[in-house]
Amino acid sequence: MSTSATPKPAAAGPAPWEQYRARLEAYANAKVNYDFSRQSEYTTETGWRLDDYETDLPAEAPGPPEARGSFAAAQDVLRRYAFPPPDLITGIFRPDGPLENRIMLLRAQFLFFKFYFGVRVSGVTDEERATPHGPERVWGYGYRTLEGHFERGQIDFTIHKNLTSGAVQFRIHAVSQPGRIRNPFYWVGFKLFGRGLQRKFARESLRRMKELVAAELEKAPARQTLPAPAG
Repeated sequence: MSTSATPKPAAAGPAPWEQYRARLEAYANAKVNYDFSRQSEYTTETGWRLDDYETDLPAEAPGPPEARGSFAAAQDVLRRYAFPPPDLITGIFRPDGPLENRIMLLRAQFLFFKFYFGVRVSGVTDEERATPHGPERVWGYGYRTLEGHFERGQIDFTIHKNLTSGAVQFRIHAVSQPGRIRNPFYWVGFKLFGRGLQRKFARESLRRMKELVAAELEKAPARQTLPAPAG
């Protein structure tokens, strides 16, 4: 008499951050590769690139952000660093650690090359601001480039909700400059294609954020509101 056993599912492999644990740990004490204390001095006149991008997300009702609305969905996408185009940039980090000062290993892909860079979250924003169009709630974070990165600078990702109109936006603000690239082959490649890749990263990130938020809202239950920021 023969019996058949239900096949066991294949064991899941290690999480990405576990596969790259050594690389992540190597960046734990790495320094930022530029003088961020002079950030206010970095302008186009002093040789830095300043970029701003934004896209509208589904609006909410006026008032505080809804617990299961567009703002909250974008927060989740942003917290998980799920919005960059995976064929260009993948962020690897410990998911159980705090967002503040998070070390991220960025795996960049271009043609048949893969590069690994370290960045550190420099600050988390969670506040209400006054604007000419009325008060807005803002949440997001930025990260700075670490030693070994092909670029120098900071990029900030923020979600904004106008509390008067209910409009919600995702914004990207970047201050950057090419870093030191010792390999002459990589230097030429970055010189030729780096600026185009920066812009592709921004455009695709805006598009993916819209898609991911829309997908989350399709399965969202009844709306609630998020608590106001502390202070």
